[in-house]
Amino acid sequence: MEFSFGTVSLIIFILAVVFVFKTINVVPQQHAWVVERLGKYHATLGPGLNIVVPFVDRIAYKHILKEIPLDVPPQVCITRDNTQLQVDGILYFQVTDPMRASYGSSNYIAAITQLAQTTLRSVIGKMELDKTFEERDHINTTIVNAIDESAANWGVKVLRYEIKDLTPPKEILHAMQAQITAEREKRALIAASEGRKQEQINIATGEREASIAKSEGEKQASINRAQGQAAAILAIAEASAEALRKTAAAIREPGGSDAVNLKVAEQYVSAFGQLARTNNSIIVPANLSDISGLIASAMQVVKAQQKA
Repeated sequence: MEFSFGTVSLIIFILAVVFVFKTINVVPQQHAWVVERLGKYHATLGPGLNIVVPFVDRIAYKHILKEIPLDVPPQVCITRDNTQLQVDGILYFQVTDPMRASYGSSNYIAAITQLAQTTLRSVIGKMELDKTFEERDHINTTIVNAIDESAANWGVKVLRYEIKDLTPPKEILHAMQAQITAEREKRALIAASEGRKQEQINIATGEREASIAKSEGEKQASINRAQGQAAAILAIAEASAEALRKTAAAIREPGGSDAVNLKVAEQYVSAFGQLARTNNSIIVPANLSDISGLIASAMQVVKAQQKA
C-alpha cells in the first residue's frame, strides 16, 4: 500500500497537533492537577501554563482548591438521657495538599463524611437532650477539631461544621412544648403576684404619706390657731391698755372728775337694777348714803392715779 506525500504530511501534522495538546496544559485559578510519570507521582501543576511530556506524563487527579460545602446526611443520635435525636449538618472543607488528597485516601469526601457522623454521635452521646440545644457551638467546635486532626493525612483542611437542624421525636416535642407552656404560665403568675405585691406596697406607702401629710396639716392648723389666739389676746390687752390710758388722760382734763363720779353712779344704779330683775323680790340698798361713799372711794383711786 503506497502513501502519497500529502497523506504523510497530513499524518505528521495531526501527530504534531496531538503532541502540542498533550504537552501544553492550562490549569485554571484555584485548581491543582497532579501529574504522574510512568505511573508514579511526578509533580503538582499550579494555575497557568504548564508543559508535560506527552505519552510519559499524564494528569492523574484534578483538585479544586476552593472552600467546598459538604452536606452531611441526617442521622439518629442517642443522647445521654437515652433520647433519640435526628441531627442534620453541613461541613466546610478545603483541599490544602493535592498530593495527599490524591494518595492519602481513596475517597477523602466519603472519609470526612463518615468521620463527621461518628464524631457527632460520640459528642451527642455525652450530652443530655436540653444541653444539645444550648451547646451547638461546642458541638461544632468539637467535631471540627476531631475531623481536622485525621483529615490532615488526607490533604484536607476542615474549616467548620454547622448543625442545620436538631429534631427530637414527636413525643419529646410535645413534652417540651408543654414544659415551655408551663414555664410561661409560671412566669405570668409570678409577674402577676409581683404586680399585686407592688400595688399593695404603693397603696400602703400612699396611705402613710397621706397620714403624715394630714398630721402635719393638723399640727400646722393647731399652731396657727394658737398663734391666732395669742395675737387676739395681745390685741385685746393692747386695746384695754390703750383704753385705760385714754381714760386716765380724760380724767386729767377739766371736768374729768365729775364725769367719773357720774359714770360710777350710773354703773352702780345699773348693777342694782340688773340684780333686781334677776329675782322676784326688789332689792334696795340698805343705806343710800353708800352710793356717795362708793363714789368718794372711786374718786380717791382716781386722784391717787393722777398723782402717780
